[in-house]
Amino acid sequence: MSTAAAIRFLTGRCNVSKTSNKSDKVSPELDTPTDLPQAAVDKISASLNTLLADAFALYLKTKNFHWHVSGRHFNDYHLMLDQQSEAIFATTDQLAERVRKLGGTTLRSIGQIAKLQTIQDNNDAYVPPREMLRELMQDNKHMAAAMRKAHKICDDHEDSGSASLLEVFIDETERRTWFLFEASRQEGANAA
Repeated sequence: MSTAAAIRFLTGRCNVSKTSNKSDKVSPELDTPTDLPQAAVDKISASLNTLLADAFALYLKTKNFHWHVSGRHFNDYHLMLDQQSEAIFATTDQLAERVRKLGGTTLRSIGQIAKLQTIQDNNDAYVPPREMLRELMQDNKHMAAAMRKAHKICDDHEDSGSASLLEVFIDETERRTWFLFEASRQEGANAA
């Protein structure tokens, strides 16, 4: 008896996916039904998992700067970075659950995050406050661009659920970028 047949016999569960050539990456117990072809699930899941890894990296960097900000605008920056880190963290569960709804698998470890993230860590002992804000502004701009690319992949595969989720996240990311830009401007300067 094959492994899949044994699992069906023992658990009373069977694959109900549209495709019969389900990737070996998904355990039969996690095989979520979807009408999307496996190639679409794989591409969308990969793009969402990269966004998820970047969300965790950006969350931790924003928290790092929240914990280590100093200077005359400490209170304002400390509160803003705390609010922004909470908003970033709030996206993680929704991204991961979207991957699972499609029948994909998502991140399982810090090591997997490190392999997938495109947001660079900052381990410096001290970062001046304005540099913190500028770095986070650039990282949020990077996230928005990556979300737009993921949105295109979703559109190409007619995944309106993921696309609509990303539209909300793009708007939130642009808001963070705007706030970081305004908070980091030099008096009278408009340079990004």
